[in-house]
Amino acid sequence: MQKPKWVIEKEQAKRLASAETIWLFGLHAVRDALLNPKREKLRLVVTRNALDKLADAVAEAGIEPEISDPRKFAAPIDPQSVHQGAAMEVKPLDWGSLQDIALGDGPQPPRIVLLDRVTDPHNVGAILRSAEVFGARAVVAVQRHAAPETGALAKTASGALERQPYLRVRNLADAMTQLQDMGYIVLGLDGEAEQTIGEALVGKHDRPVALVMGAEGPGLREKSMETCDAVVRIGAAGGFGSLNVSNAAAVALYASKGD
Repeated sequence: MQKPKWVIEKEQAKRLASAETIWLFGLHAVRDALLNPKREKLRLVVTRNALDKLADAVAEAGIEPEISDPRKFAAPIDPQSVHQGAAMEVKPLDWGSLQDIALGDGPQPPRIVLLDRVTDPHNVGAILRSAEVFGARAVVAVQRHAAPETGALAKTASGALERQPYLRVRNLADAMTQLQDMGYIVLGLDGEAEQTIGEALVGKHDRPVALVMGAEGPGLREKSMETCDAVVRIGAAGGFGSLNVSNAAAVALYASKGD
């Protein structure tokens, strides 16, 4: 019996994912990846100067470095990348399922950030940093039309990519519904919304909250907007458009905590 098309596509995607590798670069990103026992490390290319700075992390990771001439850096990365003499080929991290992370135990009511087609790796990297600072459970994006796990994203995240779950889902609206079924209040951010985050969460700061951020310009898609429990804005003197999506995510996470 022939397999259904969707089963074949799922199996192909799984095989591609297992074969995928990423080149991380920059001293900070490479150090944090070296020290992450969950990160599968394949190849480390460093200059002698960078190796001196990373010696302790390289020893702990137990990986044999390849010494490269800084003028002809051997790693296959963009020559314009600010690699600081260090690059490492790795496998993408596997954080498990959204359900496992969303329902995990923690000292504070959980917060999750969902990204609706935010494609700039620098914005996503900055959002991962903010998510780590404010204790978010995860940053969730779609598999297509979103920033993949790349060296540029890792460098902007400044180590947060190794510690902050970054999940990719097939359908954002389905993930939002899944979170609602788990008791999350799902709030979509829109500069034209009537109520603020604080107003929407009066008496509910002890509830799990998911914040949905749209791409700069187009904002949230209609389907995402319809799936939210409420559409909210950041309470400020100026318009929401004055903040880029990474800054907005940081402010929204802080506002949702109700401190």
